[in-house]
Amino acid sequence: MPPFSQSAPISNGFSLSQNTQKVSNNIITIDVGGQLFQTTKQTITIGGSNTLLSNLFNSYEPNTIPFIDRDPELFSILLSLLRTGNLPSKAKLFDIQDIIFEARFYGISDLLVETQSNPSQFEPFGLEKSKLLPLSGRDTPSAIAATPNGSLHVSHGSKITSFDWSLQRKSTTLTSFAAIDSLLALSHNVVAAGATDFSGLQILDLDLGFVTQTLKWENATKSSSTVQAVGMSPDLLFTSFESGRRNSNTIMVYDVNSFKVVSEIARNEIFGADLDSAIPSTKLSWVSSLNLLMASGSHSSHSGVSGNIKFWDIRSGNAVWEIKETVDCFSDIVVSDTLSAVFKIGVNSGEVSYIDLRNFGSCDSWNCVGDTRKVNNGKKVKEGFGCKIVTHGNQVFCGKQGKLELWSEVLMGSPNDVKDRIFRKNVLGRVKDLGGKRITNMGFGGNKMFVTRKDEQCVEVWQSSVRRL
Repeated sequence: MPPFSQSAPISNGFSLSQNTQKVSNNIITIDVGGQLFQTTKQTITIGGSNTLLSNLFNSYEPNTIPFIDRDPELFSILLSLLRTGNLPSKAKLFDIQDIIFEARFYGISDLLVETQSNPSQFEPFGLEKSKLLPLSGRDTPSAIAATPNGSLHVSHGSKITSFDWSLQRKSTTLTSFAAIDSLLALSHNVVAAGATDFSGLQILDLDLGFVTQTLKWENATKSSSTVQAVGMSPDLLFTSFESGRRNSNTIMVYDVNSFKVVSEIARNEIFGADLDSAIPSTKLSWVSSLNLLMASGSHSSHSGVSGNIKFWDIRSGNAVWEIKETVDCFSDIVVSDTLSAVFKIGVNSGEVSYIDLRNFGSCDSWNCVGDTRKVNNGKKVKEGFGCKIVTHGNQVFCGKQGKLELWSEVLMGSPNDVKDRIFRKNVLGRVKDLGGKRITNMGFGGNKMFVTRKDEQCVEVWQSSVRRL
């Protein structure tokens, strides 16, 4: 028997007066696996016009009940999803993959993803370590790339392993890299991958398992070029290249859909001991509020760590603002449109500082949100070496060795007051979640945070306990 057919007339099982039927013509009855369900036409069409349920009554004859040969218990869960926009508590008794499979059958899997892995459900103060995603082989994660719906791509050694939004392993793709240093999700199944010891940026379709395109750059001597960083805006893909001889570097701008070259900026040909030109950009971040690209890089020498941060106008190809880092240079750096600020962790002090972008171009002094004494004591002990900093929404997350910190702004006075911004620190996780090996990557997708650590062949998943299925 097909999973969906028409059953006997409704009069065989029910006795309704003609007036009642007229009043209740919006109420429908469906037989799923021998169990009757009553709902409304509006409810079953919430998932969209092309779903099985929306089209169920296209050939419906009066006084008959459509029959669907599926599990009634799973259907009741999905019916609750259509009615309330949330899964009922009894859904925890079922394997999430069974629910996903049924949602696909009924054509409402997009609604399920929206309700279970929606970025609006992210609750930073309630985050707890909820799951470990094991990786095959002996290699530890070198880079991660999450998508807005919560799916995840992880590079480990020469492989990229993909997990869907429900954290089910989808695939593992073998690449030509020995190790991947840069990984960027362009869509749910396409990534850009590059390495500091391998020529070219590869565009990979992970569903098909092969490279669709390789983007390369050559300098005047036609030497090969390696990838130092990747970033993107809604329309553009940015790639920082350095020549194999390390005597030149640049940032190439591509169309994110066609991968055709749009422009080239920040090209440096290095002559002699020109240290500033010798520093390639190792982090690229698009600042949508300013319509500028932030490119940063640092260099370590016997005299300490120095670096620069430049904001580039893609249209003109000019740097409109530069911040030189000589005292307590950044170990890691990030820009936040939501908070209108650039944040860094000082490589010497290990403290978090910021520059307010509402003073763009007029002030390049850092404001410490932690212990200013560590920043000002002049000691080069490198407490911030290897530390990571990222932002998500209006929160700042720091990985300090094995500890996760959350910095939140306390709003005081006028929102336009740039003089006195106050941030407070919270330590994430329960007591049993605290500590561990040094954090190497942090990422966000859907309502989840992903964390990797040194020498561990897995990815930690952090979620709010009230949102976990």
